[in-house]
Amino acid sequence: MHKSLFFNQWRRMQRIWPGITAALVGGVFAGAWAQSTPGVQPGSSSLAAAAPPQTPTYLRDIQPIFMGNCSRCHNQESRFIYNWLDYKTAYADRWEIRRRVWDSWKGTYYKEPMPIVNSPESLALSDEERETIRDWVAGGAPQGVAPSPNAPKSKSERIQLGRRLFTSICAACHQPTGLGRPNMFPPLAGSDYLNADKRRAINIVVFGRQGEVVVNGLKYNNGMPSFPLTDQDIASVLTYVYNSFGNSGLEVTPAEVAVERTHPPAPATTPAVKSEFE
Repeated sequence: MHKSLFFNQWRRMQRIWPGITAALVGGVFAGAWAQSTPGVQPGSSSLAAAAPPQTPTYLRDIQPIFMGNCSRCHNQESRFIYNWLDYKTAYADRWEIRRRVWDSWKGTYYKEPMPIVNSPESLALSDEERETIRDWVAGGAPQGVAPSPNAPKSKSERIQLGRRLFTSICAACHQPTGLGRPNMFPPLAGSDYLNADKRRAINIVVFGRQGEVVVNGLKYNNGMPSFPLTDQDIASVLTYVYNSFGNSGLEVTPAEVAVERTHPPAPATTPAVKSEFE
């Protein structure tokens, strides 16, 4: 009888032991995972903190980087270089973009890194921005949606937004001081050409400009691409420029930009109008 009771208990243990083992192993694993995962407390059933980081998208993350660091070469006016300001073009060239921006920079791709080493754009491109481009390509290069504009209403708010846009997009050519680059990019500081005609300035930012221009008595003959900026963005960056660098203090509104979009691009030969700055 004692033997029979012993064998019955032994058989019951055989049936329940796998479940006990699984529970113990599961508890140990869950505790170790929770301790190694920031923001997750032991016993918590939430997996939100362990979710992978958000994949960068073109319109939200990548296009602003391209505008600020690549647009001097990669724009719609370029004849032999891909226009990375266009999503379809950038998507088609995405793996080469990754190889040039990330792999070459890391020394694992034989072609020259982009932007060109020691160029203003390369010096301005941060490690985080290079990683963002890498992650965008690795994540499938989604287009995403542009951030919804939270349009500033006051002039001071517009100037603050304009300062950020100028620093990230315009300063590579026109320099943070607005003095431009001799024989290449005209100055915006105390510019007779800029201050003489606000509508023309809006038109140039909207549509870009090619051809010779005379600014403060010096000739410049280089192209300026148009940028995929909103009316608010253009109004803000121009308001900032007009209220900086010793310029006239004018304000540009989104409504003025919207009106100018309905007009044709200003011809490259438009003569400069005399102003008090000449």
